[in-house]
Amino acid sequence: MSTFDYFVVFAEMRTGSNFLETNINRFDGLTCLGEAFNPHFIGYPQTEKLLGVTQKQRDADPLALIEKVKAAEGLNGFRFFNDHDGRVLETCLADPRCAKIILTRNPAESYVSWKIAAATGQWKLTNVTHAKSEKVSFDPHEFETHLEALQTFQVSLLNRLQRSGQAAFYVAYEDLQDVEVMNGLAQYLGCDARIDGLDKTLKKQNPKPMSEKVSNFEDMEKTLARLDRFNLTRTPNFEPRRGPMIPTFVAAPKTGLLFMPMKSGPDEAVCDWLGRLDGKEAADVLRDFGQNSLRQWKRKHVGHRSFTVLRHPLARAHAAFCHHILQTGAGCFREIRATLRKVHNLPIPDAGAEPETDLNYDMKAHQAAFLSWLTFLKANLAAQTAIRVDSAWASQLTLLQGMANFGLPDVILREDRIRGDFAVLAAQLGLESMPEPMRITDPFAARLAAIYSPEIEAAAREACNRDYVAFGFGDWRAR
Repeated sequence: MSTFDYFVVFAEMRTGSNFLETNINRFDGLTCLGEAFNPHFIGYPQTEKLLGVTQKQRDADPLALIEKVKAAEGLNGFRFFNDHDGRVLETCLADPRCAKIILTRNPAESYVSWKIAAATGQWKLTNVTHAKSEKVSFDPHEFETHLEALQTFQVSLLNRLQRSGQAAFYVAYEDLQDVEVMNGLAQYLGCDARIDGLDKTLKKQNPKPMSEKVSNFEDMEKTLARLDRFNLTRTPNFEPRRGPMIPTFVAAPKTGLLFMPMKSGPDEAVCDWLGRLDGKEAADVLRDFGQNSLRQWKRKHVGHRSFTVLRHPLARAHAAFCHHILQTGAGCFREIRATLRKVHNLPIPDAGAEPETDLNYDMKAHQAAFLSWLTFLKANLAAQTAIRVDSAWASQLTLLQGMANFGLPDVILREDRIRGDFAVLAAQLGLESMPEPMRITDPFAARLAAIYSPEIEAAAREACNRDYVAFGFGDWRAR
């Protein structure tokens, strides 16, 4: 008899979780139910219900679905990725009768596999004659973001299990081809059944060497060389442990000034000013830092200053909405956008909209949509939705606390007084002159001014109250 009521497979995209699920389901008495708590679908794409529960019902009460999983015949479980419903993660990690299976893969391999799948549109392969292949470009910044998400999730799992005295069953990507490991997993779950062979339906999609899958393989080697590659494949704790935002840090071309941005802030204006500070342009600023390279930069620039810039919470929530949700071009979070429209009834057009030019989506419609977004944001920041709390709209206080894992900024500036703050910062570095910052630091400010109302201010204060209180913000109109 199993000591567990249900199980969770902690994994990520392109780690072999589909193959693992297929083989778990070969054991009599074991059933894996797909991505039961994926915020964009329930179980599998195009599935309307899972164990009689709809996606809307699940989002409203995720624990009810867990009870369904526990009550179903046999021992049941599901796959869980780092961007799935955080409410479920807390419940599972705290429950010793939930079996934890942790699937890992070399993050460089999973990243390249994800890039190829995205480029070809082929996420599963059952017939090798239909295999699609394409060389992809390695993006250092994108990879470090990918690595950081994996690292943070794995460390969180490890620490929670250690503190509660629980043990997990670890499976590496390479172990998936070992039938004895699969039988060992069944034994761990308390299942008496055994299998003689593995399911051969799913095929490995990209068996070529990495050098034949990546078009800029030399750039990839250089990026991995400046990371501690011996820890890239160590699980569950990837080292070095970096602050969550180091890859986004920006430094002036020559002057010892380091900008620690918070998403949905005045990044473009600050980078433009940093570039022109040294007689260059925004494109000449230094980017793509890792922990080691940032330390080297600091050693080289004795007397350096680091800073970040706060934006009013209402303006920041509006910028996140306009850039990532309303429009459908570069920067749009398409899956989240679709889920917001489908599940949270966000009143925005399917094809995107610009209230300044779209007669079918005017400022009145924009005001209604933004108010709906603020309602969602309040619930999202309170961990009441299945959608992740993205750094584009996470509280600035939380982002600053994340920076503290590596080092806090020397100075916290304010967008509404950025010229004076820049002057003070330049003076601290002994500069006798500085370029004028961009006059408009928020490209969406005019749009916000057109829809502003006390109702919007009140909704923003409810949604982003931590930042209002922590940093003493008054009303946006009175700033």
